[in-house]
Amino acid sequence: MSQAIATLAGGCFWCLDGVYTRLRGVERVVSGYMGGHIEHPTYKQVCNADTGHAEVVQIHYDPNEIRFEDLLEVFFVIHDPTTLNRQGNDVGPQYRSAIFYHSPEQRAAAEAAIAALTAERAFASPIVTELAPASTFWPAEGYHQGYFDANPYQPYCMAVVAPKVRKAVKKFAARLK
Repeated sequence: MSQAIATLAGGCFWCLDGVYTRLRGVERVVSGYMGGHIEHPTYKQVCNADTGHAEVVQIHYDPNEIRFEDLLEVFFVIHDPTTLNRQGNDVGPQYRSAIFYHSPEQRAAAEAAIAALTAERAFASPIVTELAPASTFWPAEGYHQGYFDANPYQPYCMAVVAPKVRKAVKKFAARLK
């Protein structure tokens, strides 16, 4: 079995984790931080919006079962790539839309996906998703890992995460585990 890694930022990492863990071919999802300027950031530091980090998920997947392009298709359905440093009521650079590519092929796939969505006018506003090379990944604190599945009745999970998971489960039913 081969394994590849994708690192995506699309708002709160609980949302992305809640969706990607359900997809066939995804072996593991780790919530964490990327793109900042301090080492070993904490959730509190990242939430203060002065470390430069984005909340990300690092997706370990089998490219023989799910392609990077498939992960991007899901990515552009489950968050709003047109709002700069914001997803809904979550505001700040830590909630930015970003694709941290691990190879030239991932970068090209991300550029192609954005170009295609732009050409088909999939969104009313321009896509502002940042494309950047992957840098040091800092895993988030343990309680963030698998947060939605461990805390489905937590108010934020019920109001924000659950609708995104339901939307993804409905739209990508053929890709579920």
